[in-house]
Amino acid sequence: MRKLTEGKLLVATHNKGKLEEIRAMLAPHGIDVTSAGELGLAEPDETETTFIGNARIKARAAVQATGLPVLADDSGITVDGLDGAPGVYTADWAETPNGRDFMQAMTRTWSELDQRGVPEPRTAQFRATLILLWPDGHEEIFEGLAPGRLTWPPRGQQGHGYDPIFIPDGQDRTFAEMTADEKNLISHRADAFRKLEAACV
Repeated sequence: MRKLTEGKLLVATHNKGKLEEIRAMLAPHGIDVTSAGELGLAEPDETETTFIGNARIKARAAVQATGLPVLADDSGITVDGLDGAPGVYTADWAETPNGRDFMQAMTRTWSELDQRGVPEPRTAQFRATLILLWPDGHEEIFEGLAPGRLTWPPRGQQGHGYDPIFIPDGQDRTFAEMTADEKNLISHRADAFRKLEAACV
């Protein structure tokens, strides 16, 4: 495992919520974090069918554009009653002509579960894959998981994405009803990040 010795890291994301999660996790280590969005980099097309493949696309594009070490992630929700969908297409289910609408995505997910007659608990998992890529092409990969179940109607105002309908195992509140600090202790990204932290920071 290679250690991250540089003091500056680029996070390959345009998602402000995701950036703030990662920035908060790296803050104790004195690493200066900037993002592809803040630098105005273009978003590459995510054409792979796996989380690792899409994270690698984002990481390589950002390294080529900046020459900095890059942390990229691809994440999504897999719903057991939908055979693992939406999975890598989680953000696609939210796409509209005017940007992403996760209320649309959450509604579609619950409606498809209803159409299939899937009984409760409707189990699901948030999954995150992190890739740390250096300019010389060396990469480290870490995967995280947050198992739980879906609920309806959506609850809470915090978080982003599917957080308002996801209740993690062992909890009675959705991710969107938790503070950022509470969520960051048990989220899929936190799980992957702990592994990265132990190995590389």
